[in-house]
Amino acid sequence: MMQAQKRRLGRGLAALIGDDVIEAASPEESRGLRHLPIELLHSNPNNPRKQFKEEELEDLSKSIREKGLLQPIVVRQRTDGEFEIVAGERRWRASQRAGLHELPVLIRDLSDGETLEIALIENIQRSDLNPLEEARAYGQLLEQFSYTQQQLADSVGKSRSHIANTLRLLTLPESVRAYIEDGKLTAGHARTLVATDSPADLANKIISLGLSVREAETLTRSNPAMSTRKAKAAKDADTRALEKQLAEAMGLRVEIKAQGREGGTLLIKYKTLDQLDGITYRLMSKK
Repeated sequence: MMQAQKRRLGRGLAALIGDDVIEAASPEESRGLRHLPIELLHSNPNNPRKQFKEEELEDLSKSIREKGLLQPIVVRQRTDGEFEIVAGERRWRASQRAGLHELPVLIRDLSDGETLEIALIENIQRSDLNPLEEARAYGQLLEQFSYTQQQLADSVGKSRSHIANTLRLLTLPESVRAYIEDGKLTAGHARTLVATDSPADLANKIISLGLSVREAETLTRSNPAMSTRKAKAAKDADTRALEKQLAEAMGLRVEIKAQGREGGTLLIKYKTLDQLDGITYRLMSKK
């Protein structure tokens, strides 16, 4: 059932976000094309994209002012008779600036889950998300739609290692995540901090010194506070491999501590209540 749903959404996405929406759409979808007053359209509260660059919006609004909105916005009808945007919120925002009163829309009958899934995949495929928004989007797809990391990688056209590495950004302290969202740290910089014991201090050094990603890697390797990596080096290869597999599956830091005949401890580290909720959901859903 999950595979069938993904195949159907895959075809829908081609119509929703392709360069030629109308030609790609089926006859049923084309009949849903209408022009609606702009005040009847509302943003999707679950849109993973939270930041819209001022310069990009201004450039797009100038283009729309000159040529009009060439690509319809995809919406679904709300219970109050108005409409929620599924795909195209940036175009809707720019159209407001351009002073348009009506917009071409493609109306789709979508559930809450389908709406969120399409919004996430559309933003990821368009590279409209900053690394933290992308990581949260992957996390939502994994938790709410029971994707495996490989299925997710196939859906969004990314490698499995990219998915796993991006998810690890969610384990960083809030201050470091703020640097990523503000553009002060790239995803490459941030990934060098994930396995360290003092990511916030090292992040401040990287920013203040203006280090490249390669220089940041050298800094983290030489930092004496990196007991996490030293502890890993003392473990056997099978244990380290299992830790890596579990971390990739959960998108969180995982540590296995063997205690000889007494067994051992499996430690899953989380930073936010949302991550704790995700762990709890995974454990309870297996019953």
